[in-house]
Amino acid sequence: MTEHWQARRSGPSPQRPGDRRTPWQRDRARVLHSAAFRRLQSKTQIMNVGENDFYRTRLTHSLEAAQIGTSLINQLHHVGNENERALLPDLNLMETLCLAHDIGHPPFGHGGETALNFKMLASGGFEGNGQTFRIVGKLEAYHAEHGMDLTRRALLGLLKYPVLMPELQAPATLDNPGSLAQWRPAKALFACDADLLDWVLEPLNSADRERFQAVEQLDKSPWQRSLHKSFDASLMELADDIAYGVHDLEDAVVTGTLSEAQWHAHLDHVVNTLDGELGTLMGKLGTQLFSKEHSVRKDAIGALVNIFVTAVRVEQVLPAAQEPLIRFNAVLPEAQRFLLDSLKAVVFEHVINQPSIQQLRYRSQTMLLNLFSAFHNEPLRLLPHNTRARWQTAYDSQGQASADRILCDYIAGMTDDYAERMYRNLFVI
Repeated sequence: MTEHWQARRSGPSPQRPGDRRTPWQRDRARVLHSAAFRRLQSKTQIMNVGENDFYRTRLTHSLEAAQIGTSLINQLHHVGNENERALLPDLNLMETLCLAHDIGHPPFGHGGETALNFKMLASGGFEGNGQTFRIVGKLEAYHAEHGMDLTRRALLGLLKYPVLMPELQAPATLDNPGSLAQWRPAKALFACDADLLDWVLEPLNSADRERFQAVEQLDKSPWQRSLHKSFDASLMELADDIAYGVHDLEDAVVTGTLSEAQWHAHLDHVVNTLDGELGTLMGKLGTQLFSKEHSVRKDAIGALVNIFVTAVRVEQVLPAAQEPLIRFNAVLPEAQRFLLDSLKAVVFEHVINQPSIQQLRYRSQTMLLNLFSAFHNEPLRLLPHNTRARWQTAYDSQGQASADRILCDYIAGMTDDYAERMYRNLFVI
């Protein structure tokens, strides 16, 4: 099993002279030194980059998720049984997954993701996690064909949704989306990356693969939800959720976006449902979060993270699966899961859903819609030389949809600042 999951798509490669690093340390280094990772410093987490120098960016969020991810590993190492400890990813692998999990997100956060998905409906759609998979497996410049050429287990751990995008129904015109809310992306990988997905899942037998890729069709096509993820991906996603639910909450409290009265209006009923020590602790932390003393607030934030890290446990989610990496997931007990989801809901309601933030999101989405239209209509005139060459090759060999994917790769890779400058260059007189 170890050989399968440590393999790289490029095949065996000799270590550099004197290089004693493990495969997981090499993976981590490739992410850290990639251009895609550096760009996270200028990509929106929730608050637009530049609005306030306190707000977290995608980069700081990813660093915090990595720290939480390694804390989850340490916790399970101490409380898990022998079989669970044997399954735990190396700390370097855990950091790799958390550091890389957001590198596919386009400029302007989920608003930008929705705008690009609308423009790509006729060419296979767009989704941030699918773009992450594409970057690490094909686009980043470490290897001519295989992107960062990460180990198979690292790629499996980045698959939050290990299924391909369903067939999308494009509207009659891609010029007027109406409300963009209706064009939020399906959570899936792009059909053009099916070969990479097949390589990652190659060690699974046919029955395990069928179980692992099961989906639930949601009410509105093309909405679907993949039902499973690997053990490593469950740890990465939990670290991501904790970082979002707790540390982004800290941004809202410290900057005054979330008031103490709003906190109590949303969380008091949640706290009242929690039994015993957890309910008592949350009542105390709710007061400390709004203390005028910075150290008291920071202690409360640390205590919130600790609630979730110390509650993590391992469960079988696919008992019939032969491969342990898909049979087990890291999960939270019901009470802690409900509490974390409630914290995320507070961040959404009092930060993301605020009119001032939504107005910035609308502006940002409009910029990306117009940028895509401009490059789509005049690719040989407006695209940079290297992107133009890739666009031309894709168009000549596979047609418009393939060329649109190259264009989408270019725009998705922009930072917020770069996208704004490009928009001004093209549209502002």
